[in-house]
Amino acid sequence: METIRGFSSIDHANAFARRYVRDSIERCRSRGMSAEEVLAAWFNFGEDALVEGAGEHAWNSGTTIKDFAAQKATDPEERNWRALDPRRDGDDEDEDEDGEAAGNADDDEDDEA
Repeated sequence: METIRGFSSIDHANAFARRYVRDSIERCRSRGMSAEEVLAAWFNFGEDALVEGAGEHAWNSGTTIKDFAAQKATDPEERNWRALDPRRDGDDEDEDEDGEAAGNADDDEDDEA
């Protein structure tokens, strides 16, 4: 699991997490798949995101994941988590020589916002 810090607000973290999961769902979708098949693929290969420290104000994929699976994203902004990534703004002091954030977990694991 990777922890991403530096969000300016809970809303910022929530928007990032929502877009991250939406993008993950779309990467699991193939032409002709049913919503159930998309969801099954996501549970096997997709990535979830959690917003910690926001209590009841935290976005949770459990409330929207079925809707994401049922409806293909049509607006590219729905998936553009990179535009909200606080690591883009950042301090290069947290990056190593290759530009990778220090302490990054393996990309195959769940992300945490």
